[in-house]
Amino acid sequence: MAGAALTSLDNLVRANPPWAGAWRARLALSCAAAAARHVGRAEDEAALRDSWMLRPTDGDPGPAGRLLAAWRRLAERSPNVEATTLQSTGALLGLGWSSPLAALPEEIDRLAGERRPAPLVAAAVLRAVDAAAPNASLLGWWLADQMLALRLRWPLPVPLLMGEAHSAAFRGASRGGRLRPGDDGFEAALCLAAAQGAGRALRCAAEIAPRAAQLQAVAPKLRAKGAGEAIARLFEDDAVPGTLATAKLSRWAARRLFERLEALGAVRELTGRSSFKLYGL
Repeated sequence: MAGAALTSLDNLVRANPPWAGAWRARLALSCAAAAARHVGRAEDEAALRDSWMLRPTDGDPGPAGRLLAAWRRLAERSPNVEATTLQSTGALLGLGWSSPLAALPEEIDRLAGERRPAPLVAAAVLRAVDAAAPNASLLGWWLADQMLALRLRWPLPVPLLMGEAHSAAFRGASRGGRLRPGDDGFEAALCLAAAQGAGRALRCAAEIAPRAAQLQAVAPKLRAKGAGEAIARLFEDDAVPGTLATAKLSRWAARRLFERLEALGAVRELTGRSSFKLYGL
């Protein structure tokens, strides 16, 4: 199941549609919301999106926003498990850099060299993180997607597995509770989670693709100066503020542009608010 689902996902990743940036960003948002639940926070996707979009320029988005920053980093950068990357990501996830964590890059390199299917390597990395630092589970799930990308030779990771960490795949069969990385059956559960995560990512793509096609179709009809930059932003990110202002596009022109695109079915307003609206595919 995992192999078939990941093969379908691999076909999409290698096709690299123009809206792939928005797709990865939306999956990152979903995984960040799952990470927030994992550590007992109350923020859902809408709250996380607000914490990110409402932050001051280059400002701290707060603890919840830093979770989203970690998964956005995953989606935007080439697969990388070097010590500096793990340390900076750990800081976003609220982890201090301890000596057990400092030994992880070498162990991950060893596991990455094993000739095993990608989901089993991801499970082994989760087990290694859990053994080194049980309180670093978020970093383990973050690294698991890195390992999938490395083994499948994807240019950019796809945020998947954190979104399945609390799914039925990890429900303990005999004693209740949830399977931990060191438990028997965890590898099989991780394979099922990979299949479920790939299916969820493909459904997300199926929702985005029609609006992206409509946006491409109406783009030549748009007369607003700077519309091209706004469209590029919509293809690249989960959400764009309705008050977007660029060198060629004023915030008032942007508001009219997004309202027209929404009327044409090319974008949707994501908040339901009457002010500070956010738009996306």
